[in-house]
Amino acid sequence: MTLSVDSSWFRWQGRTKDSFSQTPSESTPLLSVAKERQSYNLSQQRIVFPNNKTFHQDWAKVSKFYSGNRIHTTKYTLFNFLPRNLLEQFHRWANLYFLFLVILNWMPPLEVFHREITMLPLVLVLLIIMVKDGVEDYEKYQFDREINSSHIQIYKKKEQDYVQKHWKDVRVGDFVQLQCNEIIPADILLLFSSDPSGVCHLETANLDGETNLKQRRVVKGFLHQESRFEPELFQNKIVCEKPNNNLSKFKGYMEHPDQTRTGFNSESLLLRGCTIRNTEVVVGIVIYAGHETKAMLNNSGPRYKRSKIERRMNIDIFFCVGILFFMCLIGAIGHGLWKGKFSGLPPFDVPDANGNFPSIALQGFYMFLTMIILLQILIPISLYVSIELVKLGQVFFLHNDIDLYDEETDLSIQCRALNITEDLGQIQYIFSDKTGTLTENKMVFRRCTIMGNEFSHQENAKRLETQKELDSDDEDWTKCQYGAFPGLSTLRHTGSAKPLRRSQSARAHFQYHTRHRSMGRCNSTQSPVAFSSTIEKDVTPDQGLLTKVKDAALKLETLTPHKVTKPSFTTGSSITDFFLALAICNSVMVSTTTEPRQRVTIPPQIRSLGTSLEKIHQLFQRLKLSSLSQSFSSSAPSDLGESLGPNPTTVDSDEQDDLSTQSCGDSTDVGYQSCSREDGPAKQEPLGAGRPSLEDVLDAVIPEPEFCYEAESPDEAALVHAARAYNFTLVSRTPEQVTVRLPQGTLLTFDLLYTLGFDSVRKRMSVIVRHPLTAEIIVYTKGADSVIMDLLEDPAKDPVAEKKLRKIRAKTQKHLDWYARDGLRTLCIAKKVLNEDDFQRWANFRHEAEASLDNQDELLMETAQHLETQLTLLGATGIEDRLQEGVPDTITALREAGVQIWVLTGDKQETAVNIAHSCKLLEQRDMVYTINTESQETCESILNCALEEVKRCYDMSKTEHKFFGIPLPCQAPSSTMEAAVPDIGLVIDGKTLNIIFQGNLEKKFLELTKYCRSVLCCRSTPLQKSMVVKLVRDKLKVMTLAIGDGANDVSMIQAADIGIGISGQEGMQAVMSSDFAITRFKHLKKLLLVHGHWCYSRLARMVVYYFYKNVSYVNLLFWYQFFCGFSGTTMIDYWQMIFFNLFFTSLPPLVFGILDKDISAETLLALPELYRSGQNSKFYKMSTFWIAMMDAFYQSLICFFIPYLTYKDSDIGVFTFGTPINTISLITILLHQAMEMKTWTFIHWSVLVASFLLYFVVSLVYNAICVTCNSPTNPYWIMEKQLSDPTFYLLCFVTPVAALLPRYFFLALQGTLGQSPILEAQKLDKLPKEKKDLAIQEWRRQKERLSTACRVAPFPGNARLGHLQVPHFTEQELRDSSIKESSSPMKRHVGDWVLNRDKSSPLPCPGYVGHNQRSPSSSARPSPDEHLLGPSGYKAFGMFTDSQTGSPGASSRGSHKRSQSSLTI
Repeated sequence: MTLSVDSSWFRWQGRTKDSFSQTPSESTPLLSVAKERQSYNLSQQRIVFPNNKTFHQDWAKVSKFYSGNRIHTTKYTLFNFLPRNLLEQFHRWANLYFLFLVILNWMPPLEVFHREITMLPLVLVLLIIMVKDGVEDYEKYQFDREINSSHIQIYKKKEQDYVQKHWKDVRVGDFVQLQCNEIIPADILLLFSSDPSGVCHLETANLDGETNLKQRRVVKGFLHQESRFEPELFQNKIVCEKPNNNLSKFKGYMEHPDQTRTGFNSESLLLRGCTIRNTEVVVGIVIYAGHETKAMLNNSGPRYKRSKIERRMNIDIFFCVGILFFMCLIGAIGHGLWKGKFSGLPPFDVPDANGNFPSIALQGFYMFLTMIILLQILIPISLYVSIELVKLGQVFFLHNDIDLYDEETDLSIQCRALNITEDLGQIQYIFSDKTGTLTENKMVFRRCTIMGNEFSHQENAKRLETQKELDSDDEDWTKCQYGAFPGLSTLRHTGSAKPLRRSQSARAHFQYHTRHRSMGRCNSTQSPVAFSSTIEKDVTPDQGLLTKVKDAALKLETLTPHKVTKPSFTTGSSITDFFLALAICNSVMVSTTTEPRQRVTIPPQIRSLGTSLEKIHQLFQRLKLSSLSQSFSSSAPSDLGESLGPNPTTVDSDEQDDLSTQSCGDSTDVGYQSCSREDGPAKQEPLGAGRPSLEDVLDAVIPEPEFCYEAESPDEAALVHAARAYNFTLVSRTPEQVTVRLPQGTLLTFDLLYTLGFDSVRKRMSVIVRHPLTAEIIVYTKGADSVIMDLLEDPAKDPVAEKKLRKIRAKTQKHLDWYARDGLRTLCIAKKVLNEDDFQRWANFRHEAEASLDNQDELLMETAQHLETQLTLLGATGIEDRLQEGVPDTITALREAGVQIWVLTGDKQETAVNIAHSCKLLEQRDMVYTINTESQETCESILNCALEEVKRCYDMSKTEHKFFGIPLPCQAPSSTMEAAVPDIGLVIDGKTLNIIFQGNLEKKFLELTKYCRSVLCCRSTPLQKSMVVKLVRDKLKVMTLAIGDGANDVSMIQAADIGIGISGQEGMQAVMSSDFAITRFKHLKKLLLVHGHWCYSRLARMVVYYFYKNVSYVNLLFWYQFFCGFSGTTMIDYWQMIFFNLFFTSLPPLVFGILDKDISAETLLALPELYRSGQNSKFYKMSTFWIAMMDAFYQSLICFFIPYLTYKDSDIGVFTFGTPINTISLITILLHQAMEMKTWTFIHWSVLVASFLLYFVVSLVYNAICVTCNSPTNPYWIMEKQLSDPTFYLLCFVTPVAALLPRYFFLALQGTLGQSPILEAQKLDKLPKEKKDLAIQEWRRQKERLSTACRVAPFPGNARLGHLQVPHFTEQELRDSSIKESSSPMKRHVGDWVLNRDKSSPLPCPGYVGHNQRSPSSSARPSPDEHLLGPSGYKAFGMFTDSQTGSPGASSRGSHKRSQSSLTI
């Protein structure tokens, strides 16, 4: 089968400026010839001249425009630290406000306090933050200095050699030489590698956290060089793109002296921060340096997010400012009125320098400003510092929670954003990725279908059900004890591998692991290799398929260049192609267990069969295996000689003389070992069932090391391990060749012509190879079934072949549907054969695209799409991504907590739906709407129809749901899930999301989702994920959380209010972009329900308390103004006022904000609905703020006027009057704090008592030593006299009681009669453990009864469903209709999947469009031609029918849709 690309040839000629004068060969690096000298635009591209003698002048001119390699991650320098830090701190308007007050107080007419005293609070706050910032920045400076001083080998033209310099000395254009295990100092274009294949291996863990190695290749044209790279011979200029932060893309070209070009891309770029591995020496030229490198451009530092409490707090501070201005206005007016009572000038007025007295209006204005200074603490400046300290304490306890620690990865939770911990307690929407987040991202090969024949792999399924994955040390220990023998697999599977129960202690397993490690057993071979755990590597082959594989492999060895296979649909040839595609269509690096990170580039040396037969004979004679020797000598020439092709030039040098004398079955991989040992009787059956095979004998004679496969994705690793299980073993890989060992031991070395990597647009990967036996050029492609099925070849003209092709496709599609319903990830495998002319023509196109700079990505994409057409389907695979432990329980708890959970995944729809059922995101009783369409009109009509039906259903449930005559408030639409309809789910695909965003249908979409408790967005791109998150966050004004583990989740994580990254199998890009990082999805349960609730309740109540405290205290000064003529004087000493906020009342709120627990962790986890208090902002909202303000005003009135009435008409001094008021206020505020505390520990008691005692100690000392501190009114011996007065003690007892009595009465009444879940939970915590557990169980039973009553209450109007007329089709009619429609490849749907709703409940909602009696996870298999309205178990009522075909579900190759329970237009 060949590809004709003549139609695109002229189009490509038009897109290129210069045509080829001759067809270049495959290895020609010269791609195009420019007739005129290229002009460069420095504003749009970068030109790099090499730093050698030839280009030294050009390099000197250009390099000065580029950044050096010295990095500065510090914010300050020694000279700008003070001004810049102050400038940043004064960006907080609260600090600016207090600076304004300090300036006012320095004005003589407005001086209230001593100038220094006014400055003290502000200076103290600024100093604390300044010290913190300085220490952090100094640590960054030390790190920068260490990095900049690292050593590197740089080429110097004077010395004509590489000289050791520092990283900071590297410049753009320098030649840099790196050794193995060195870290790359800048972004470098690879020009030389000591590897003969021109490959350099990188470890990018410092960049993205991925542990697997990446391959980088020398620029084309520089592969075949001498053993040493000579920089002076480099005569080329480099033109590339401007610096950017895209780590995965890079394009440019190299212009040679004859003005020819060689293109390059990211495959030749070594990024700063990566580490050289497995390569002795590499040389490159610096492209980007310092802060222009991609790594530095991606290092944006920690992101600042404002929490919801902070936003609320800023609003309340404005209210406080309003209160302050109102009080100051009263003071100004009161001062003017009081001055007006004097008939003449008051004796205390002082004239100015000219003897003039200011007017009353001006004096009132001065008094307004004076009152601002006097009442300034109404704005809590210390609140900002206290919040920072409290959040640090909360983060400390988060880090040290043992339940959030993962022993397997040795990681605990990471808090990367310290300022939004309280938002964890207010989440309303969670947006989650599926793969790696809800699942393990450990891909396990489960099933496959080849040419329409499905192989279920039942033995492998049983193994996966019974096997509990052991750590690598345990596995190695087992191998060392028992060795490698045939029965090991059976022993482990049936005996020793008992699955561990989830209730077993994880700590015991960890200790077991550590103990064995200390015993010095066999070294682990799996630890350094990603995606190579036991459960991923062990594949038990299907016995039926294994037999067919052996037969097909024997036929493959008979092929020669003169005996080329014609395109056929035989199972044998397709089986070999299928497993060859699994083995080579990837980017897997091969290594051995002895050297797990050393790439295998040369296939193992194998003895020539012809020269070693005699030696093997002698060996057998020595072993007294005469019968086996005779059978071997008689059968080997006839059986194995055929595999030697007559044309030895197409076979690798090691293959020309012999076939393999080894079997790859000698792997220590247990599952693989068992299958390889079972091959023996089948192979030697003609010679005698009891005799061992040649493979068995050679396995015992010539041991083969086990191969390790290092893949960039778990899918690739799973497929390579599956191919190896069937003895198609990937042996070695280089950029030019890939070697595979066949079941009979033959080594096939394919010339690797091109690799078209996977990308999210094409959703497929292809390799172009030259077959070593037939010399054919073959394209192997694997990719998503939704893409591959649309790229298959048109049916042949032969009716028989056409019928067979369609039958194979239909069966494969049926199997794909099975796999998807079982929750498996599916991939289709295909191939095509190219002739030489078409390949050379396509290669020319590809070279031209690679050399392009402006539109390189588009041209490369188009070349790939031209090649990947007219494919021949080989089969498909089903890979299981296992659900993480604890995911169903976590989702159930979060849903009970009122959180709406959306899953945004790029996976196929059926797989996502199945996983959703497995993790209890969707229940069997749910009504599930499925909306898939590509038409805006259709999408709008579907949304309108679904909304109408859901609203009708909701209205019915709202009016008709009663329980013992009482309406049940179980459903009410809301932006949150607190009262959302609990039994509706929505499934939507990426194409429909595009229609919604482009067609302004967001409002209707969001309105529909309000009624849904679960939403699944399938086939969604990273951009769509972030758009969905932003849509819900901005339009519904809700708190959102996004959680993911891969680079494709970064945009979603950054768009949410809180982003959580999971450090899993896909690297650390999600973690580095997140606010919090966890290792398991199940940790989200405690993180939100416990720590989130605690952080929110603590901080919210602390903020409210701070507002209350400051308002209550400052009002004492305000009430005093009514008795001092609004003169701005105080009855409390200035220093006492300063100490009051800084020392006496500052520590208790901090302890309260860090340690207080209103409800225990056990109760919060047992009753997730308690989390709703945070969603509703129960502890801090508008009402709680104003209640606190009224309480503060009341308490200040009591604290002032009771002492005032007591000392009225007495002759006591001002401070003698103010000291009891100050003391009473302190006691009241501390007791108020004690009433707010829900947890009492030694620390709480100590802090409260210490604050109280500290006040008296400081007051006594201060009043004893301060004789003239505040002349003319001095506080000398005031406290000492008060302590000797019984009236003082009486006031200190009676006044706080009177002030706190209303609050105490309210709390007592609330605790007695209140029905709040929080109060009920607090009561439960006070019970003994046994009674508490019983009470919690009764609580949950009552909730379940109420929920059941909501669900089973009969719906009136169900009979109205009968008006929906549904045409009935027999199974045969549906099959005929399907075949008739599929025979027209160009026919397409008027509308794709329109509306699909699954429901297994026998009581659908009124207006219900359709329901599905079969569970999506049912094990029953649908027929291949099953449609929605068929009688095979699906019963549906539909409002839509196909206007063209008259039957639903019409499908075609051009619009590939699988059989579904769906309604179509």
